[in-house]
Amino acid sequence: MSSVHEASLHEDGEIITRREGEIFVIGLNRPAKYNGFTPKMLREMAAAYTAFEADEGARVALLYAEGKHFTAGLDLPKVAPLMGDNNLLVEPGQIDPCNNVPPYRSKPVVAAVQGITYTIGIELMLAADIVVAASDCRFSQLEVKRGIMATGGATIRMVERAGWGNAMRYLLTGDEFDCATALRFGFIQEVVEPGQQYAAAKAIAERIAAQAPLAVSATLLNSRISIEQSPAAAVAAFHPTQKALMKSEDVKEGVQSFIERRAAKFKGR
Repeated sequence: MSSVHEASLHEDGEIITRREGEIFVIGLNRPAKYNGFTPKMLREMAAAYTAFEADEGARVALLYAEGKHFTAGLDLPKVAPLMGDNNLLVEPGQIDPCNNVPPYRSKPVVAAVQGITYTIGIELMLAADIVVAASDCRFSQLEVKRGIMATGGATIRMVERAGWGNAMRYLLTGDEFDCATALRFGFIQEVVEPGQQYAAAKAIAERIAAQAPLAVSATLLNSRISIEQSPAAAVAAFHPTQKALMKSEDVKEGVQSFIERRAAKFKGR
């Protein structure tokens, strides 16, 4: 299912946000145009991710889209005049939804995608931490067909996950690929029946939200260090990170819940 929100009447669409318990929900809302991103939506997306990062009660974000399709990509007639500007997606100090430039988010994002998932849609899901896809997804990183280059991270993350040849097969042709291919390449983690992607992604988000927030953030950071610096740098951070975590109330609660054989109630401190 999607959400109870009705389609936006604003021709340039909108990014809608809401809290569902400890989950910060971020929705693309321009279904009449296949959720094609306008400059307004790009800026609102950065604002939404920034609000998620600042919300101390939000432990995980859930990214989804209203309608039958996740997104057809950028609405080029509206976005093209701005392309090349450094602030197209994010203003200084904001969180980049594609997680390419600092400040980086410290909390996880789970994405639910369906139908047409093109260009920035792929880059947003690759920037997320876990992706659930409806089996009707159609993926394409088709910038080369428009005379431009993907600049949201696809040239990095597609190669990183799929390998050079597999990534180039689709980056250089702009050809569509299906869920089976996306799953094989590690672009998505789970495939469900159309209409079930939101519920499945939310279930994963709820499981993440139930874990110790400081440990979740530390795990994200250490994994990023391994990729962006080196495995050795990540190993070097093991001891100081664990030492800091051991001083937290959450560790005490984790140990006590183990002793009492009950679910832990973490507070993030």
